[in-house]
Amino acid sequence: MANAEKKQNYTPVIVVMFALFFMIAFVTNLAGSMGVVVTNQFGASKALSQLGTLANFIAYACMGIPAGLILKRKGYKFTALAAVTVGFIGVGIQFLSGYMESFLVYVLGAFVAGFSMCMLNIVVNPMLNTLGGGGNKGNQLIQWGGSCNSIGGTLAPILVGWLVGGSIQNATVAKAAPVMIIAMAIFALAFIIIKLTNIPEPHMETAEEKAARKAGNLAKDTHSPLSFRHFVLGALAIFFYVGIEVGIPNTANVYYSGLDWVGPALAGTMIGGYWLSMLIGRLIGASVGSKISSKVMLCVMSSVAILFVLLAIFIPESVQIKVGGNAIPLSLGFLILCGLCTSIMWGAIFNLAVEGLGKYTAAASGIFMTLVCGGGIIPFFQNLLADHVGSLQSYWLIIACLLYLVYYALVGCKNVNKDIPVE
Repeated sequence: MANAEKKQNYTPVIVVMFALFFMIAFVTNLAGSMGVVVTNQFGASKALSQLGTLANFIAYACMGIPAGLILKRKGYKFTALAAVTVGFIGVGIQFLSGYMESFLVYVLGAFVAGFSMCMLNIVVNPMLNTLGGGGNKGNQLIQWGGSCNSIGGTLAPILVGWLVGGSIQNATVAKAAPVMIIAMAIFALAFIIIKLTNIPEPHMETAEEKAARKAGNLAKDTHSPLSFRHFVLGALAIFFYVGIEVGIPNTANVYYSGLDWVGPALAGTMIGGYWLSMLIGRLIGASVGSKISSKVMLCVMSSVAILFVLLAIFIPESVQIKVGGNAIPLSLGFLILCGLCTSIMWGAIFNLAVEGLGKYTAAASGIFMTLVCGGGIIPFFQNLLADHVGSLQSYWLIIACLLYLVYYALVGCKNVNKDIPVE
């Protein structure tokens, strides 16, 4: 009876974690969707159009490890409250940039918002993995949370596209202001919900550990998450994965929005379809996550993604399909389908990389968040390639990243450091 009550008490915690997953994607994809806007209002190149995304994700590199320490010392609730406060400020700065007509202010806002996204990721992933009991069940709960993430990711580009309209010449930050107001409202509501919710603190330092740390008597651990080969390779896999997830839609959005016969409204809607594909994939992944191993899921879906990207590169732009009376390049259709593949990758990689880490899990989460900066770095370099060799040819960089994920699933995920004590 006591165990049943304990499980029931975790339900509101899981709901809050799902809500935070929504916010992470909504605000992150807001930065990506705004790339279309800054190419017009500020005359940015394809590479510079990704500066907002780059700033957003570089914040992960700056905040990943410090946020892990905050989580350890202050707990999940404090970290989450701090994160939504910082997020509100960051989106607020982006909101003001439209009226100040300043590209630098916009980039600054994206950077500040990135601190928030990093801190939220550090909270939600280990919490859901812990509540799921690790293993396949932990992966399954992360996949369900990822479904909420996909809903937020789907809405952001669609809303920005609709507000901007059918021509890129009409794109301004001020026109996209309602989306930022929605984001700030979500942050404010989340602050209230988190404040009123009782959140368990499984990884927070004990009173004894805190006293020992302050006295300088805390024993130095000779090991860390970096002592585990499968974690190190998994952290690198996260770097490449987030770059893949963000690079595919961001590059496509900027490219197809610039085509007169597609435009921002239609391109934004179709890119929303990429995140909708991720939602569908995560729902399927959550349903089968307890039956199919993370290793198999990652290997198969990475391979399928390589096939889709190759088709997008080689199918001529003139080959089109009709969607709701609009002509859509078939190549864009295959890039949208990549969302089905990327949908399960985060949960699978996280699950494989932290398996067997025990007490090092919280610190590992902080390192993970540092490597999430790949979501800004890889799209930036992809669009730098796009400026020189063309947008579709730049997807060869994405294929190289996907090949590494196949390697990690087949070889790199094996724990060869089981002799290290983790209790």
